[in-house]
Amino acid sequence: MPELHTPHAGDTGAADTDVVALLMRQHGDIRNLFDEVEATNSEARQDAFHRLVRLLAVHETAEEEVVHPFVRRKVPGGQDVVEARLAEEKSAKETLAALDDLDTDDPKFMPQLLALRADVQEHARAEERYEFTLIRRSTDTAALAALAKAVKAAEAMAPTRPHPGVESATANLAAGPVAALIDRTRDAIRKATSSG
Repeated sequence: MPELHTPHAGDTGAADTDVVALLMRQHGDIRNLFDEVEATNSEARQDAFHRLVRLLAVHETAEEEVVHPFVRRKVPGGQDVVEARLAEEKSAKETLAALDDLDTDDPKFMPQLLALRADVQEHARAEERYEFTLIRRSTDTAALAALAKAVKAAEAMAPTRPHPGVESATANLAAGPVAALIDRTRDAIRKATSSG
């Protein structure tokens, strides 16, 4: 399955066996892509923005299919934490979908991008503070590794464009680009999450 992150010097591979480390690294990759979109123009900006859209869509889909269901089932008070994250994700997807319809040279693009960046950063901080902290406290190393494997499986199947209003595992899988692999992905997710 393809990795979504850009390799960084000093990567230890821990993200491959720890769902929290994997998602935190992707948060860093998202911040870096926002920087790249802001710092470039014309065709380079368009390319960087398309990579940002793909990473955001895939990352959020994996969280909706794997992380949120785990938190709902295994973490005391997890339902409330997940509902708050889903509301943030829906809002960001709506902004992202609107941005995706604009040309990156459009004068409306950068102000909307900056607003999206602020929303995404606030959402990432909330995930890290509330959801990721609860996952670490509520599970063991084996479950963290199983969840990382399930996230990778979900990311391999995730839609590569934002779908506002699609904030559930079933809807995300239905929107994915390779319908023939859905059952295999569900099996991988089910196997990985049932061991935690």
